[in-house]
Amino acid sequence: MGHALIGAGEVDTSQTSLRGLDWLNFFLAGVLTGFGPFVALYLRGLGWTQVEIGSILTVSGLVGLLVQIPGGELLDIVQSKRMMVALGVAVVACAALTLALCPSFPPVIIAEALLGMTGGVLGPAVAAISRGLVGGGALPERLGRNQRFAAIGGFASAGAMGWLGYVYSNQAIFFASAILAVPTLLALSQIRSRDIHFARACGACAGDYHPTRPPRRARAHVGMNAPLLVFAGCIVLFQIANASVLPLIGGELARARDSSIVLSVLLFVPQIVVAALAPKVGRDAQSWGRRPLLLIGLGALPIRAACFALFDDPAVLAAVQLLDGISGAVLGVLTPLVISDLTKGSGRFNLGQGIVGTFSGIGAALSTTLSGYVAESFGGAAGFWAIMGVALAAVAICWAFMPETRDLDPKAVPGLPDIKRHPVVAA
Repeated sequence: MGHALIGAGEVDTSQTSLRGLDWLNFFLAGVLTGFGPFVALYLRGLGWTQVEIGSILTVSGLVGLLVQIPGGELLDIVQSKRMMVALGVAVVACAALTLALCPSFPPVIIAEALLGMTGGVLGPAVAAISRGLVGGGALPERLGRNQRFAAIGGFASAGAMGWLGYVYSNQAIFFASAILAVPTLLALSQIRSRDIHFARACGACAGDYHPTRPPRRARAHVGMNAPLLVFAGCIVLFQIANASVLPLIGGELARARDSSIVLSVLLFVPQIVVAALAPKVGRDAQSWGRRPLLLIGLGALPIRAACFALFDDPAVLAAVQLLDGISGAVLGVLTPLVISDLTKGSGRFNLGQGIVGTFSGIGAALSTTLSGYVAESFGGAAGFWAIMGVALAAVAICWAFMPETRDLDPKAVPGLPDIKRHPVVAA
């Protein structure tokens, strides 16, 4: 007897698994919150130099960049996506304990390198689990729900960790990150492995085959997918512009007495917007299509950069940060969704995530260096105008070259490799 791939309309996932996915997103965001600005703050308080802090963060970023594509390839192959997430969470918890208990250079740089490795697995694995649970048809709304729970978890954890650091010490933040790994793993355990359809999770085509051995198109089907590369180009330009906005604001506010409070508000406001808007973005992606929302998400950044160049009033800056929440909600939902659209039937969904993740990481790595050079040479306002120019280039490329992917048949997309030359291969 053959084994037909379960279609999107036939998905019957238990509510226990779906609730487990909700709480996985919530607690996973909390675990990772401790590794944002808190690392530099903690190590600086221990007497580390800026060069030492910068080097360990650079190592973490480079490792994360290098692991994106291999991590995606691994996620397409490994049947137990839950095991990948569990291992990643365990590594994050060990890294947190290392920072708390052994804050000397050798163990910290090893911990940060291991932490960087999880960056190519955890986010994509959650997207793969989501696709495996609900299928491609229900994926937009599911991704919106994922973003809502992650935003709420990140917001709540940032507030709690900031309070712990203030009342006790910054060391307590990393103990809290490690402790949060426990409810994260409990939430993961609520997702039933039998509910995660392996072939759906890697975007394999429908057909009569064993569900654990889906056919796949050759890697060139993804690596030479012109619309996917256009999308990745938009993302890299967006990241080049976006990743340096808050550091530039921090530099401009450094002399202000209430700079830390203003920066905290600028970090929190977008998370509230993401939590509020993400589910609607998922629903609208089905009714409106992906391309209009993508243009809105990309288009919010040049407006935001221009406002930062023109105004320095804290209340105005906080209001402008609402636009960052719009970009975060839209791109957080649409990035895995567009990749799913463009790799549909290939069995290479997670490899596609790895390719786009690599582009995104390159953009983020270049961002602060490029904008910092412009700001240092020509002033802070010039840095924001440069950001606006790069962000407008992302919008222009999307407008001119990015197709609507909602109902797109990837096999009919111009620029894909010839199926005859790149046939379906065994998993």
